[in-house]
Amino acid sequence: MVELLPLSNIEPAAVEALLDAAFGTDRFGRTAYRIREGRDALPALSFAAVKDGALIGTIQCWPVAHRAADGTMTPLVMVGPVAVRPDLQRGGHGRALMAHMLAAAESAADGALMMIGDPEYYGRFFGFTADATGAWDLPGPFEKRRLLARAVRGLGLPTGAGMIGPR
Repeated sequence: MVELLPLSNIEPAAVEALLDAAFGTDRFGRTAYRIREGRDALPALSFAAVKDGALIGTIQCWPVAHRAADGTMTPLVMVGPVAVRPDLQRGGHGRALMAHMLAAAESAADGALMMIGDPEYYGRFFGFTADATGAWDLPGPFEKRRLLARAVRGLGLPTGAGMIGPR
């Protein structure tokens, strides 16, 4: 049986080892890491999947913001990484972590959700689209079609130009 627990219950070294296994040790150079640099994950929206006492998956969410040229700042929550131990991928654990986080976001998110991910998957199962993100920019390379967002709790998405970064 898999338990979904607050990520804060898990040793940080175990989380880092899982992320290394899932994404490689070169993951720190990715654009997503630049966006959330210097911030801590949001405890109310970050979870671990544990099976038989072992960490098998995580989801982390981060406080970020959309900053328009006129100085307007719109709070957002960046979803990811969603990581599952490589030998257990495709077993529904990532989907369970996403669903659990989305349920928590309905009461705990202080901004709409955004992520860098595959629209075919995250759109189909979780309602993320690139509809509002076409004019958004990130501090590094990214594929525009993979910059996704989703409203939550009635919190709208900025649709104009702006840079996404930490808040």
